[in-house]
Amino acid sequence: MFDQTFKAQLAKITTDTRLIEKLWKEIEVQYSKSGRFYHTLSHLDNLIVSLTPVLDNILDWQTIVLSIAYHDIVYNPLKKDNEEKSAELANKRLAELGASKFQREKCFSQIMATKTHSFSNDSDTNYFTDADLSILGSDEDDYVRYSQLIRKEYKYFPDFIYKPGRQKVLHHFLEMPRIYKTDYFYQYFELQARANLKNELKELS
Repeated sequence: MFDQTFKAQLAKITTDTRLIEKLWKEIEVQYSKSGRFYHTLSHLDNLIVSLTPVLDNILDWQTIVLSIAYHDIVYNPLKKDNEEKSAELANKRLAELGASKFQREKCFSQIMATKTHSFSNDSDTNYFTDADLSILGSDEDDYVRYSQLIRKEYKYFPDFIYKPGRQKVLHHFLEMPRIYKTDYFYQYFELQARANLKNELKELS
């Protein structure tokens, strides 16, 4: 699913089909690495599905597609600079494509926004980060599966290290006035997300 969307948007930037295939292959390889259980190609598909109902509200779909593609391309649970590394790689690849400086900078900032998921003055960024968090507002069974996949990605850490770190993340979201910044995602996901986060906190205690 996402591969078709990605290639279609790149075809609007360049006619170099070999470059398009090369860039997609890199994304495919990175998101398919062993050790990834949640941050996989399926996550990219889910972002597209989550954003489809609000396409009419998005001003720059092409840049959001690029941000989706690269926002987790560098993912190492042992590091704290994944967003920075992903944004830097995105900037480099977009330069190869011949994308404008404006688009490169917007993509960079959207990827960096996934570090805190704070409110942005850019509405597209809010839709993007809300979609990235849509899993938090999924039904209870799907959320439990998600939390289990995250734990598998952090398998290198014993519980006495993992649990306090995970609790900090959950509290970060619960302490936000709104987890979801856009009205659409707030309406459909906010209450369930808060219930899911609280349930996971209970399980971790």
